[in-house]
Amino acid sequence: DTGCPVDNLIPEFNDFVYKGKWKEAVENLHSTNNFPEFTGRLCPAPCEGACTVGLIDKPVSIKAIERTIIDRAFDEGWVKPMPSSFKSGKKVAIVGSGPAGLAAAQQLARAGHDVVVFEKADRIGGLLRYGIPDFKMEKHLIDRRVKQMEAEGVVFKTNTHVGKDITAKQLLADYDSVVLAMGAERPRDLSVPGRELKGIHFAMNFLTFNNKQVAGDNVDYISAKDKHVIVIGGGDTGSDCVGTSNRHGAKSVTQIELFPEPPKDRDSSTPWPLYPKMLRTSSSQEEGNVVRKWSINTLGFRGNDKGEVTAIRGNQVRFENGKMEPIPGTEFEWPADLVFLAMGFVSPVKEDLISQLQEAGLELDKAGNVKASFGTKDGSFATSIPKVYACGDVRRGQSLIVWAISEGRKCADQVNKHLLV
Repeated sequence: DTGCPVDNLIPEFNDFVYKGKWKEAVENLHSTNNFPEFTGRLCPAPCEGACTVGLIDKPVSIKAIERTIIDRAFDEGWVKPMPSSFKSGKKVAIVGSGPAGLAAAQQLARAGHDVVVFEKADRIGGLLRYGIPDFKMEKHLIDRRVKQMEAEGVVFKTNTHVGKDITAKQLLADYDSVVLAMGAERPRDLSVPGRELKGIHFAMNFLTFNNKQVAGDNVDYISAKDKHVIVIGGGDTGSDCVGTSNRHGAKSVTQIELFPEPPKDRDSSTPWPLYPKMLRTSSSQEEGNVVRKWSINTLGFRGNDKGEVTAIRGNQVRFENGKMEPIPGTEFEWPADLVFLAMGFVSPVKEDLISQLQEAGLELDKAGNVKASFGTKDGSFATSIPKVYACGDVRRGQSLIVWAISEGRKCADQVNKHLLV
């Protein structure tokens, strides 16, 4: 077990780098991972948590090695299109152009199928494009992969909302297979008094329009300049809100988390080789101008007579026997001009495509994700509708980019086997 969801052959590419065989290293890396330049920047590196060196010292910096290999490969001109010499005559529609959809598309095109990727946004990339800030990953990295994939035969259709611009019925009629890779975009909300006040936003609304503004689009984006910013949620999305707010010139940034502060070293509940439960500090948090607070429960918000948020109310809590208990005497009220809800995502969006497919017999699991098996010999990633498959967050719920790429590749393999029967 390498600790890598995308099955990277880590000891092998490390050895190639050690021996100075960089071309062999990138070939090895590409044999399991379509987009190491994405994972090398964005993956939380569960591989390093599983590294045996980590038992006695700091683990090998596998993520940095991966990034260095692929960056050198592009610099040297080693990354070239790999169009298939075989054409199956089969047509595949992929809905969503995030890492799962892109990985599935590239694999299926290289297998000789005609692949069309539908994306409702104006640019390709999903959350890679409109979610991850440019300071974490520059968007030209996506653009050059899109060019490679176009040269391999993939057709990209942006500004095309499947379920609105194209019905599910039409999609099923026009294509031999359909891959659902739309992600899990429904954010977790906060039902407390004052939630309706102006200035309280889902994190993705803030990050998406900021990315558009950085890309040069003339859009109304949410500016944090000279504002007291509260970020609710201690994960990656929350950190992205912290870094973006500070780049805008926020007056103050406070990031709060409901759960207790994790230990500074690996917790006994996650022994090697599990991904360690421990305190992590993102680059956005390292930059400063952020106060991180733990065990904080939000009770509500106060506003002014214009309906704008001016303060957040809350208290400290403790968890006992799995229950959250308020700590008496810890109630507080802090100034808040902007509040970003970064508490994760609960499920895919049901409106339009999924609801239309449900009428055709699509089943969802208890969490509201598209029901499709994983890891079985027959029918992996297959939904309850014939020839319709699902991979990535739309199937497994909110997860990591490395899982999205892994599922996209494995799903493509199943679709290919189905099409070649």
